[in-house]
Amino acid sequence: MTMIEMLLAEVEREAERSKRALEQVPDGRYDWKPHERSMIFGYVALMVAQIPSWVAMIVTQDELDLAPKDGPKHKPEQLRTSGELLKALDVAVTQAREALRGTTEAHLMTSWRLLVGGKTVLEIARHVMIRETLSHLAHHRGQMTVYLRLMGAKVPALYGPSADDSRYD
Repeated sequence: MTMIEMLLAEVEREAERSKRALEQVPDGRYDWKPHERSMIFGYVALMVAQIPSWVAMIVTQDELDLAPKDGPKHKPEQLRTSGELLKALDVAVTQAREALRGTTEAHLMTSWRLLVGGKTVLEIARHVMIRETLSHLAHHRGQMTVYLRLMGAKVPALYGPSADDSRYD
């Protein structure tokens, strides 16, 4: 199995898990948060839906500046329903698939940079950054499932059964 095939398989597994979580998003809870210092639920769910698109960005762009000196270039959408989030996930996963299928392993070995205010804070091989991104997705999906539990929504089985979902797949 090639590195690209392994990354594609990982994107597919994580997409299915994210879909299960996003299917449980309750209506009317976008602004809910468990603590004053916590992120709002809607933003956490949005990240779960959109992080797979970061794979495409890592493949097609050489860097990302989280705080560009001329201001942010991206304003997060406010997707408020499970259906909207699931559609966004489908788009993001399609972008990731297409980018991975259109690249080479040699390209994935080249450097990618993360900047803040024009200063490099991280420079690593693209394939490593993709794996870090998928770990970041798992982190926020886990955060999202805690929020779901605290809101009284069902928590899906992701890496094994939950109290609400007994499947192992």
